[in-house]
Amino acid sequence: MPDLGPLHPEVVHFVVGLGLVGILLRLISLTGRMAWTNQAAAALMILCAGASVVAVKSGTDTHDNAERIPGARQAVMDHEDWGHYTRNVLLGVAGLEILGLIFGSSGAGRVLRFLSAGGGLVAGAFILKVADLGGDIVYEYAGGVGTRSGDPEDLDHLLVAGLFYGARVARDSGKAEEAARLTDELARRMPNDTTVKFLAIESRIRDRKDPQGALSDLAALRVPADNPRLAIRHGLLTAQALAAAGQADSAKALLKALATRFPESRGVKDALSKLR
Repeated sequence: MPDLGPLHPEVVHFVVGLGLVGILLRLISLTGRMAWTNQAAAALMILCAGASVVAVKSGTDTHDNAERIPGARQAVMDHEDWGHYTRNVLLGVAGLEILGLIFGSSGAGRVLRFLSAGGGLVAGAFILKVADLGGDIVYEYAGGVGTRSGDPEDLDHLLVAGLFYGARVARDSGKAEEAARLTDELARRMPNDTTVKFLAIESRIRDRKDPQGALSDLAALRVPADNPRLAIRHGLLTAQALAAAGQADSAKALLKALATRFPESRGVKDALSKLR
């Protein structure tokens, strides 16, 4: 069979969507109202079971890449095991649905639909569990980044995100030197990115306690006059540097001018309130 690993994210979303909607429709069908929900639920649960088979295959094809990440192996194995459990339960529910269609509106068919609803509730819980474990691999271990396309730029994006969030966490933890070092590395990797330039200036103010240097960098940084986002960011950093340099009046005057120019900016309003 072909390698289905790159399709894993798409397939698992089909399992989640088809499964949860199918379970809901099956429960509604038991009320005897909206007769169309009976066959609709059966169709969705059968399709969901089929999708779960593909999801397990695609997950198996891609798990080696995630397992190579230091510390991620157990998380990947847990996700894989729960994926198998979920597939098996869904296949059982699909079997009940097929039998329910065969027996139709007879008493046996109604019993089968109740059994399917019960199995569906279990399957729904399993779907949520395996989805949560998959989210752990992505959001806690960055599993899969760069493996779908094979594009080195995807890995660069991962490193940039790591530097950005690492600097923020270090700053919030009182590790100013580490925050400055990570921001410097980010600036080294993306020297022409305006957002990164702003981050480097902010780090100079907050981590290095060098407001004068930040003001010099801001004076040299030109932003388009027709770009409100960049203009506000430039103005807020300038006001922050002025305040840190002991020029609170100048900072306040600048913020008032920004508030006049951009009256809807929440960031400008918040900065002004802090100086009052």
